[in-house]
Amino acid sequence: MRIEHVRDAATDAVADYASLTDVALRSITEPERGIFIAESAKVIRRALDAGCVPRSVLMEEKWLPGLQAALEPFDIPVHLADPAQLEAITGYRVHRGALAAFERPALPDPGVLLAASRRVAILEDIVDHTNVGAIFRSVAALGADAVLVTPRCADPLYRRSVRVSMGTVFQVPWTRLPEWQAARELLTGHGFRVAALALSDDAVTMRQLAADPPERLALVLGAEGDGLSRQALAAADTVVTIPMAHGVDSLNVAAAAAVALYALA
Repeated sequence: MRIEHVRDAATDAVADYASLTDVALRSITEPERGIFIAESAKVIRRALDAGCVPRSVLMEEKWLPGLQAALEPFDIPVHLADPAQLEAITGYRVHRGALAAFERPALPDPGVLLAASRRVAILEDIVDHTNVGAIFRSVAALGADAVLVTPRCADPLYRRSVRVSMGTVFQVPWTRLPEWQAARELLTGHGFRVAALALSDDAVTMRQLAADPPERLALVLGAEGDGLSRQALAAADTVVTIPMAHGVDSLNVAAAAAVALYALA
């Protein structure tokens, strides 16, 4: 690694880290540029342990000793900046003190991922990065094999998703599905039964599903508010609900994912 002290917050050398709080901008430019940003020493180490390839690091000098050994093998610049410079570059106060830009890995073919899995979570059009990250953490903790996201689902490698997942997004295999007609054919072709979490008069309870789960199961979770699309419900073999008390109709999608995965574990 090469230590470089930041002299100018506007320099192109740290352009990967500019305006990190602009979600709309970053959601377009990061995939186009083939990068993602990891935040905090713990998450950076998990990305490195998973084989992700770094291209640079931006941090306060006090964080260097904890990351130095992990970064030594890489011929990359490590930009050191004070807190004011970090805020000027990123657009926010960087409490965790360390950021790294990584090369974005190629996503696996969904058919290959399904062939190697028995239980998967499908995230349909979930646009909240916090929920996406939390679901990945539950998948890693509770034993599902993979996550598949629909074309309009939020990017699991967006900084907030990565941070909320505590880096488990690097441990859980994931990829993007095609649109539902092709996705349904893929799932059926690999022997999956599709269970959609939704409110429906003909839904079975999660306890009923967990009592005799299919050999291969895809659990479909939808966005807050709108829930699952008609296409997703049409593609499902069964609709599943988590019974609620006290007039509550549903849980936050990340909480629902954790409950469902635990019940099926």
